[in-house]
Amino acid sequence: MEFCSPTAGKMSMDDVFDAIISYIREKPEEQYKLIIGTDSQPNLRQEVCFVTAVIVHRVGKGARYFYSRHRRRYMESLRQRIHYETYLSLETAMLLTSRLTVNGYAGLNIEIHLDVGEKGDTKELIREVVGMVIGSGFQACIKPESYGASKVADKHTK
Repeated sequence: MEFCSPTAGKMSMDDVFDAIISYIREKPEEQYKLIIGTDSQPNLRQEVCFVTAVIVHRVGKGARYFYSRHRRRYMESLRQRIHYETYLSLETAMLLTSRLTVNGYAGLNIEIHLDVGEKGDTKELIREVVGMVIGSGFQACIKPESYGASKVADKHTK
């Protein structure tokens, strides 16, 4: 999985992990959240662009983010797209969690931001995807609090 940083350019998952740890070590006394969210955008070429964002948030004092973009065949079903977005976020969270645990950061607060909300077509999917996230051991956020998916990841789907 290849990521991109707006300031550092292309990065591997190892580079992203190292950057997260470095950011935390700069001010270890602060409170941090690791936020992971995925958004998607279908296009005219009959494919869907998926972007997964990883945000390390120094609560109240800024953040850094990284994103991974890939394209898949067109998915006609909104349910299928939302489930795949959730899967990509969970996959990324699991990869990072295992690395964090081994390196002494098991207590880091991890949130999965889902691109679903009480308004619009996705309201009927909330229980399904929130259940997937909570069942995997992570906190779930939906719109309007799910800025990791609806703002950060969305910015890079276009």
